[in-house]
Amino acid sequence: MAKDTSDQDPGPSVKDDELYEKLRDEGNSKEKSARIANAAAASSRSEVGSRGGSSPAYEEWTVEELHERAAELEIEGRSTMAKDELIEALREH
Repeated sequence: MAKDTSDQDPGPSVKDDELYEKLRDEGNSKEKSARIANAAAASSRSEVGSRGGSSPAYEEWTVEELHERAAELEIEGRSTMAKDELIEALREH
């Protein structure tokens, strides 16, 4: 009989089982949980969290940039939105 491993040990490819399980319990995908757990095991957990992207806040974007991002996300009504409305729609998406 085949062993069901869906809710068991993630396997040898995951380097930090405890963090992996915590991330899975929070609702993250298996792939995302494994990537984060392995990155944390390669350095430190706190270092992984501080390595995030450095994109500026939406308030610093131009209206054109906000419209482009809204188009990428297919936000309806974007063409008539003011800057504040675009920012709100992007954050809600």
